[in-house]
Amino acid sequence: MRWTLKPIPDFQKQQQLAQELGIDPFLAGLLVQRGVDAFAKARSYFRPDLEELHDPYLMKDMDLAVKRIQKAVGNNENILVYGDYDVDGTTSVALMSTFLESFYDRVSTYIPDRYEEGYGISYKGIDFAADNDFSLIIALDCGVKAIDKVAYAKEKGIDFIICDHHRPGKELPDAVAVLDPKRPDCSYPYDELCGCGVGFKLCQALTMANDWEFEILIPYLDLVATAIGADIVPMTGENRILAYHGLNVINTSPRAGFEAIISNLNKTTLTITDVVFIIAPRINAAGRMKHGLHAVELLKETDIEKAQEFAASIENYNSDRRELDQSITQEAIQQIIANKEEDKFTSVVYDASWHKGVIGIVASRLIENYYRPTLVFTKSGDRLAASARSVKGFDVYNALEQCADYIEQFGGHMYAAGLTLLPENYEKFKVRFEEVVCATIENKHLTPEIQIDAVLPLEQITPKFYRILQQMAPFGPGNMTPVFLTESVVDTGFGKCVGKEEDHLKIKVASKKGDSIAFNAIGFNMGSKCKQITDGKKFHIAYSIDENEWQGTTSLQLRLRDLNS
Repeated sequence: MRWTLKPIPDFQKQQQLAQELGIDPFLAGLLVQRGVDAFAKARSYFRPDLEELHDPYLMKDMDLAVKRIQKAVGNNENILVYGDYDVDGTTSVALMSTFLESFYDRVSTYIPDRYEEGYGISYKGIDFAADNDFSLIIALDCGVKAIDKVAYAKEKGIDFIICDHHRPGKELPDAVAVLDPKRPDCSYPYDELCGCGVGFKLCQALTMANDWEFEILIPYLDLVATAIGADIVPMTGENRILAYHGLNVINTSPRAGFEAIISNLNKTTLTITDVVFIIAPRINAAGRMKHGLHAVELLKETDIEKAQEFAASIENYNSDRRELDQSITQEAIQQIIANKEEDKFTSVVYDASWHKGVIGIVASRLIENYYRPTLVFTKSGDRLAASARSVKGFDVYNALEQCADYIEQFGGHMYAAGLTLLPENYEKFKVRFEEVVCATIENKHLTPEIQIDAVLPLEQITPKFYRILQQMAPFGPGNMTPVFLTESVVDTGFGKCVGKEEDHLKIKVASKKGDSIAFNAIGFNMGSKCKQITDGKKFHIAYSIDENEWQGTTSLQLRLRDLNS
């Protein structure tokens, strides 16, 4: 693990901001580091305002999309809302279909089967639309590279509106409208929206076109916030505004589906972290283990009792998913060891029996063991399908582009992608991918990095300090939870390994033994470091600050990221 201390913020800006906001200069420094270096920026940062959302008509083709939907409504056409089976896709479909159904009754939904149809727009989906007299498909979180399939739909008299956020290829599909802020010819001011975010912008444009109040869109923001968190898009700009207000919806008036998922939690307020680790995996589990339409039904259900039935089924899917991804991860690790590939620049593994629904999770788990770009393949019909995951600083999408000779199709982002290839090309691809990564990755990117915001003396940690830190939420890429470094601390004698396998570290740290200022600290999966904190040894800690609730008492706690001597 390498520790990197962020550059010290500009002193003058730090002092001026501290004065303008009436806060501690140390906290002002954290804000300046994040580009929040003036009073107006701080106001927007701490109080994200829906008024600051961009005009949706700044997005290329938005006017065409709105006109085509208005035409469909005017002509009583059937509209099919089509989306991917992950969280971003299913929340997008729930949002768009519910919004359209609020003023139009000829709307249906379609999620492709992960196993029969695979990712994105499918011929089977288009045939379903043709057979059931749908003349307009609104595709969400997919479609920007579906050139042949959109052409096939056009032959059948079906128009497409595409709402996507993935990188487009050199050519765009011949759709009525392609809404994608990553289009090179799109000058929309913010290009980091998720698929559900692009869908929300289309709903916003329709609201404006009909002279409806913006407030009718607020109940949908819980779906957008969930997609933003789950898809790990930057928590900046519009995403931060949408996530902030979406979390407020989840915490004040959650939809029945969310209420059914969170009803057993002993939490008064959910954070974006809770959404990512509690709500999102359960929505994902439906698409991974059964079918994404189960997730859409849960998200659209308004009756709490029915929602609880859906949630109970999805909870079972999630338990099955957990067991499966753990067993497959162990099989993949054994495969790497058996092939003597522990010291390579990449992890590329394959087994025909692995469940396609969990290979993305397995790829992420493998990176925890072997920190390097990773692909996990399984059999999918007569092809092999893979999920790719990358490490910080390395663009796996670009690496895959350089292996295109052996790939049938692929799509994704810098850190995550999906692809298919022919079985006979697997070994050639594996060799080529290793060569590309070996030639292009920097050595530092093969070691996990902890970015530290600042050095912090323990005596500066107070409840007021923590409350202000919490106001910097929601956290995510581009606005990560602050991480601090405190040097030369000691364990006050409480240090021990905890957990079933004693794999977690629980300590109480102070600047010196007997000091009145001491904090409990927990280090998950850090049990192996137990010997470094014994016998009064001094050590350094990298950590974030959170709260611990125990037997009705809430106290500040340090969440250890790493420690060293």
